[in-house]
Amino acid sequence: QVQLVESGGGKVQAGGSLRLSCAASGRAFSGYTMGWFRQAPGKEREFVAAIRWSSGTTYYADSVQGRFTISRDVAKNTLYLQMNSLKPEDTAVYYCAASNTGWGGDAYWGQGTQVTVSS
Repeated sequence: QVQLVESGGGKVQAGGSLRLSCAASGRAFSGYTMGWFRQAPGKEREFVAAIRWSSGTTYYADSVQGRFTISRDVAKNTLYLQMNSLKPEDTAVYYCAASNTGWGGDAYWGQGTQVTVSS
């Protein structure tokens, strides 16, 4: 079965950096899009970034464009999110996701990792 396990979250000061990792297992992910979403308390889950597993084509939310970089190591089945110039509004639980369709009910999700940015 597909399993996505996030790591690398923590607490940093505004302007700092973190790198999140997502270890993916259970399936060959060619043809999949892998992504990061986040959810802050009292807010809806929002899209952060995504990458096509095979081609490496990337997509970013406007709010993180230029600050975050999504990447993957195909050989290691690992997804990354490098987060630079962090802002307090980046504080959220960050989730790794995988889908070969949309981000609805057929998508796979990790348990999330907390990112807290203090001012």
